[in-house]
Amino acid sequence: MDFQTIRWDEADGVVTLTLNRPETLNAFNNTMLEELAGAVERVARSRDARVLVLTGAGRGFASGQDLKAYQESGSPDLGEHLHRYYDPLFERLWGLEKPTIAAVNGVAAGAGMSLAMACDFRVAADTARFMQAFVRIGLIPDSGSTYLLPRLVGYARALELAMLGDLIDAQTALAWGLVNKVVPAERLAEETAALARRLAEGPPKALGLIKRAIRRGAQQSFRDALEYEAWLQAAAVATEDHREGIAAFLEKRAPRFRGR
Repeated sequence: MDFQTIRWDEADGVVTLTLNRPETLNAFNNTMLEELAGAVERVARSRDARVLVLTGAGRGFASGQDLKAYQESGSPDLGEHLHRYYDPLFERLWGLEKPTIAAVNGVAAGAGMSLAMACDFRVAADTARFMQAFVRIGLIPDSGSTYLLPRLVGYARALELAMLGDLIDAQTALAWGLVNKVVPAERLAEETAALARRLAEGPPKALGLIKRAIRRGAQQSFRDALEYEAWLQAAAVATEDHREGIAAFLEKRAPRFRGR
């Protein structure tokens, strides 16, 4: 599959998608949004792909919508633009039943910050910066930010970020719960690869079920969570990976999970 605005790299069960418009700090145009959505769908359908990593080329992770490209496209209705180009990507990424990692190498602003938040893990370089830039051009947060942001940083911090549009550094993002880890910029690729390998060696079906359970658990009663856990556990215990995990434990060796 040929791409114009992203790079696809795959090794040992890990697919890395690199946003590749460094001259714009990887701002989104229509082509990039469509290519990303297609690539995430390809990861979803691949039996070999176990983990997805998103990162950016150059100095930026993703700086949000390319406003120049949007204006040159004739300024279509913004709501329709979101439905057509953004929603397919963000819904597919959020619903992907495989672990996802954002390796945030630089600025993540606007929908670029949304992209990072839609991943399961966020590893940030110490040079990374985060901004809910929407308010600076008279807009509200979109691309899932109003859903994701308060769940990560809480109601008060979410309002602060969304209403003030301040740029925060990586250490502040870590303290507020926005990212999982901050590492020196020169070690970002190494640290992300180590996390991706660890996840890729895990039981794929169980990891997918864990994502389902955790996300649903945040929106249901305790009793309902118990019921849902029991239902998913019945599915997990029937997998070959569960039997392999038990065998490996008894034989005192590392398990070899195959995703079956």
